Amino acid sequence: MNRIKTAVLRVISFSYINIKKHYKIYRKMLNAVNLFLRPNYKTLDSKIMVKDREIPVRVFRPRENGSYKTLIFFHGGGWVIGNIDSYTRVCANMAEQTKHTVISVDYRLAPEHPFPAGAEDCYYVTKEIFMNPCLLDCSLNDITLIGDSAGGNLAAVVSLMARDRGEFMPCRQILIYPATNNDHSEKSPFPSIREYETNNTLTSKRVQDYMDLYVQNEKDKSSPYVAPILAEDLFNQPKTLIVTAEYDPLRDEGEAFGWKLKQFGNDVNIYRIEKSYHGFFTLPKKSAPVISCYEIINDFLRYHENPDEG
Repeated sequence: MNRIKTAVLRVISFSYINIKKHYKIYRKMLNAVNLFLRPNYKTLDSKIMVKDREIPVRVFRPRENGSYKTLIFFHGGGWVIGNIDSYTRVCANMAEQTKHTVISVDYRLAPEHPFPAGAEDCYYVTKEIFMNPCLLDCSLNDITLIGDSAGGNLAAVVSLMARDRGEFMPCRQILIYPATNNDHSEKSPFPSIREYETNNTLTSKRVQDYMDLYVQNEKDKSSPYVAPILAEDLFNQPKTLIVTAEYDPLRDEGEAFGWKLKQFGNDVNIYRIEKSYHGFFTLPKKSAPVISCYEIINDFLRYHENPDEG
């Protein structure tokens, strides 16, 4: 069964496609697959206004009526593919598994909108929610950032931006196999980049291709808003949960980012899902790594959202 699920991930990843040349085709293929898999789930589409531009968001609530805490979700896809439609199934499951309202952000994609466009979209949506928590019937302490892969990168970046700009500050962030570094070549200091360089749901070359499409000014690649592990100062960051996949080229840099956050005095939990691949978060909800991941996420949320009960 695990081999079948891994094969599904590899098919969905379309690893044979040259992403730099054919990212538009990849988007269409991925959207077609996810449209077929989209669940029958009640959602609310809305938009956040930033000056004269709209940022689409999709709201997912647990099926039971009630008041819920909030997860602001940034989807994966290498900053180049994915959208709120392709992640509807993931977010619907997230709302049910965590019993939280999930706000999925449809940030702008590269290369049409290179760095920092996507990161700024995520920041502005998060800022708007923090400035108006009453719209979701929650308090500031009820809001957690979460993202997978490039979305995990964006969650970490939003937290750094929030601290640096001083306009709001998230209490918690959940980073699922995040991209945290800027170099995914053979020169990378992280062994998993070379160990899982090929024959994977995500290859090291694919990560670097995504990065090149996302960050078109070479000097920007050294920015902590691109590669948060490069930040010289990681003080005053949210309580953080990092979940990595064993057979993932991004594994080591995600875990190293967690250890660096700890060195700066932050509260960090790091977990590795064994026998799992990059992208497992998008597998069906009864898949073993998905079940394990939500057990970890829910333990983190229960402990840190209700510290008096922990």
